[in-house]
Amino acid sequence: MRHGMGMNKPDSKIADGGSLDDAILAVLATAGAKTLSAPEIAHAIAAGDDWHGLLVPIRRSAVALAQAGRLVIYRKGKPADPNDFRGVYRLGLPRHD
Repeated sequence: MRHGMGMNKPDSKIADGGSLDDAILAVLATAGAKTLSAPEIAHAIAAGDDWHGLLVPIRRSAVALAQAGRLVIYRKGKPADPNDFRGVYRLGLPRHD
């Protein structure tokens, strides 16, 4: 809840009733090998201008998914420790090359 903005969506559910984790993974799957920022993912999930409230929940879900090995958090183009990263980050699916 930074900048005085509250979250208007629950962390675990999104508007269509699906889980946020599943929505993040689905958006990343459509991106292929490309990484996406949290705002890019939020835009893909939310309708209209109602995406700002998803940024903190996306970060929380990303940490949990990264800890489970289901996605990778990148910082400055390199994989980051999901338990200890700050600032701008991008998300991508694990690479199997």
